[in-house]
Amino acid sequence: MSVRGQFSSKLGFVLAAAGSAVGLGNIWGFPTQVASNGGAAFVLVYLILTFLLAYPILMAELVIGRYSQSNMVNALQGISQGPVSKLSGKLSGYWALTVVCLILSFYSIVAGWMLAYALASITDLLGLEQISLWLTAFSTPRNLIFCFIFSLLTIGIVHKGVSNGIEKWSARLMPLLLILLISLIIFVATLDGAALGWEVYVIPDFAKILHSDLLISALGQAFFSLSLGVGTMLIYGSYISKKENIVTLGAQVTLVDIGIAILAGMLIIPAMYVAQHNGVTIFTEAGELINGDRLIFTVIPELFTAMGDLGNVISFVFFSLMAIAAVTSSISMLEVPVAYTVENSSQPRSRATWLIGGIIMLISTSIVFNFELLFGAVISFTTQYSQPLLGLVLSLFAGWVWRRDSILNELKLGCPDIEHSLFWKIWPSYVRFVCPVIILVMFYHSVFN
Repeated sequence: MSVRGQFSSKLGFVLAAAGSAVGLGNIWGFPTQVASNGGAAFVLVYLILTFLLAYPILMAELVIGRYSQSNMVNALQGISQGPVSKLSGKLSGYWALTVVCLILSFYSIVAGWMLAYALASITDLLGLEQISLWLTAFSTPRNLIFCFIFSLLTIGIVHKGVSNGIEKWSARLMPLLLILLISLIIFVATLDGAALGWEVYVIPDFAKILHSDLLISALGQAFFSLSLGVGTMLIYGSYISKKENIVTLGAQVTLVDIGIAILAGMLIIPAMYVAQHNGVTIFTEAGELINGDRLIFTVIPELFTAMGDLGNVISFVFFSLMAIAAVTSSISMLEVPVAYTVENSSQPRSRATWLIGGIIMLISTSIVFNFELLFGAVISFTTQYSQPLLGLVLSLFAGWVWRRDSILNELKLGCPDIEHSLFWKIWPSYVRFVCPVIILVMFYHSVFN
């Protein structure tokens, strides 16, 4: 094992990388996109675009990371040849560090809500109504306390290192997430109203398949669902053994991420229609399905309330599932600035983790105390503007800056015959020409529409 840490097995990497990709956006974002955009027609377009856009850029991150064996700032400089590209790589790396810290700062707040709702399920069962009301009501003290709890949980895992922290806990949490998710799918499928939800989810409305809104929504979901652009996959790639076939590992991570997104749809969409069957409003006045935080913190809890004590048990399982999904993503985000700090200073990992984690907690605190002003602005800056542009930067570096023979030599380490494969015949040119165009189209539509 190298000094800087390394995943001890292929399975450990796949679980950790899939955990990074599977976050809160996957669990609630993908299902409502499906329901609002033609059901199975959206799923089909999403699957196609995931492999047309997300997988090629994921491979760019993984290959750059394993080649450089370093963080994003050093990695982009390391594959650059001239002073201009080196400076661009350095600035892009710092931009990615800033963005990932900002994402984690608001992500910790939302994840804290999941913990609060899970705890409220227990206090409801115990008859502690006032405590339950406090836990589920929006307030600065609650937001701050549970944000800190979630942040400390993330810090506690990351400071243990790659194999003893990130890999160890990903190997525990990802199987647990799958067990909880499948258990909830089976349970919800037995309830009245679920059949209509399944119908909406699996029967395609091909009349919508060429609508621009569906295409752009699927494109955005494909890009963001794999946690691309901010260096998390690049860092994880740097912890992969040189002996592994990185092309196969990238495909496995993509497939696991897609699989969990589809499973999430099997839970959320039927659950929404079960809620409707129980008298809960699931459509807005404009006739659109309620989505986002209103779905998770209003529609779904109302369903659980209508189920009595059993609903409290199911609520605890559901919000525990959401919290686990949040943790597997947050540890990958924190690892990005921690890896940079460890590799560019004399700070030991433990001290660097607590230092960076503390700084992010301070940012979260600022957002909590200025919620109306900062929360939406930070989300827009990071996810709507910065992530697509950072994805563009990575595709340009992989396609135009990094020498093609160096890329081939790196890929050959885990797959000596890669030069004769279909992947090598397509991927270098694809990531060079096609990916930048797709990302620019997505960015333009996201910003100006």
